[in-house]
Amino acid sequence: MNLLARYLLAISALWLAQGHIRAAEGPANIVVFLSDDHTLVDSSLYGSEDLATPNMERIAGEGMTFNNAFVVSPSCAPSRAALLTGLMPARNGAEQNHSRPRKKLKKLPAYLQELGYEVVAFGKVGHYAQTPEYGFDLAKFYKYHEDQCVAEALKWLEERESDKPLCLFVGTNWPHVPWPEPEEIDPQTIRIPGHHVETPETRAARARYYQAVKTMDRELGQVYDAAYEKLGRNTLFLHTSDHGAQWPFAKWNLYDEGIRTPMIAVWPDQIEPGSRSEAMVSWVDILPTLVETAGGSAGYGLDGSSLLPVMRGETDTHRQRIFATHSGDGKMNDFASRAVRDRQFKYIRNLEHDHVFTSHVTQQPARSKYWPTWVEKAKTDEHAAQVVQRYQQRPPEELYDHQADPKELNNLVDNPQYAGELKRLRSELDQWMAEQRDRGN
Repeated sequence: MNLLARYLLAISALWLAQGHIRAAEGPANIVVFLSDDHTLVDSSLYGSEDLATPNMERIAGEGMTFNNAFVVSPSCAPSRAALLTGLMPARNGAEQNHSRPRKKLKKLPAYLQELGYEVVAFGKVGHYAQTPEYGFDLAKFYKYHEDQCVAEALKWLEERESDKPLCLFVGTNWPHVPWPEPEEIDPQTIRIPGHHVETPETRAARARYYQAVKTMDRELGQVYDAAYEKLGRNTLFLHTSDHGAQWPFAKWNLYDEGIRTPMIAVWPDQIEPGSRSEAMVSWVDILPTLVETAGGSAGYGLDGSSLLPVMRGETDTHRQRIFATHSGDGKMNDFASRAVRDRQFKYIRNLEHDHVFTSHVTQQPARSKYWPTWVEKAKTDEHAAQVVQRYQQRPPEELYDHQADPKELNNLVDNPQYAGELKRLRSELDQWMAEQRDRGN
């Protein structure tokens, strides 16, 4: 046993003796609630002043909130494939959106099934129709916006009679577009982000998005309550989102609004209620975490490592840096980029900076009614012009100081004061891409 393992064992024993945590009795059940396209800052748990997410707050009060959780890619298929394989996109094969991980790879359900678990998915867990391909014992209502998925999951859980330990994934479609009409939201009370363009159409779209977040939050609370009522205290409940929302600078982008994600973990008697962690963690860490929760080990060779030491308060660190990739979404969004982020700095390499950055926002104006109003306003408004240009014209490299510039608005690449940080992060990204055999496409 190495020194670190001895240390962690001693700390765990101390916490057990002090009554902070206690050994779980038998295999733990696992419930994972995935939201779809939810930007972290668009929730009161993470600081929003005009969008209340009471269930996120309630659940966080009973467990741990991660302040620095990141997905590996800001689009659906690569992000979810990484979660379900424990491997980064270049290693699992799912780099472009809508792509699949390699068939021969071992997926999360197989790890848990070997430990005697029933592994079930309701809703969008894999990327829509890809969900059954991951080997779940049961996968239902995974097609585009089959919004009955949450109600059906609750019904199935209530009627379940198996005595096997359970790992249940519930993937809501919210707040993925199309956003609903705002029944609970007054558009006039909404705060338009400073890096967006304020128009009546923006305000109306933002109200619909807020309504979708409210729906997600309500479903989250329903699944959480049902999980503990049916499965009991020895249940790890995890909530997180696959990436940011379909707004400029979020989904399909390596800015923090695209890759920094909400994450809440609850496990009575194991995780301290109301705790927050500053540890930097990645979605590839989820698979080994769930396997260890089930009493097994994911072994070597994965890109992720278990978060249980963080969840149990044995350590307040996990990763020194986060890597993220984006390889596009067909012709709609063909713009490869890579990023490395530590606690203070983020470096983004735009591999196709000679392209105009496009997305569903810009290419489907009938669905994104606000974007044409941004372009029109940009003809006469300097701020709007800067926003539109920044979204569609990317430099070869970007460097941001998150302590001074958390919104990532001031690119420091040409600032000689940061030449050392730029060189270091360039080198770290080069080395990581080589190790991953990432060809940059």
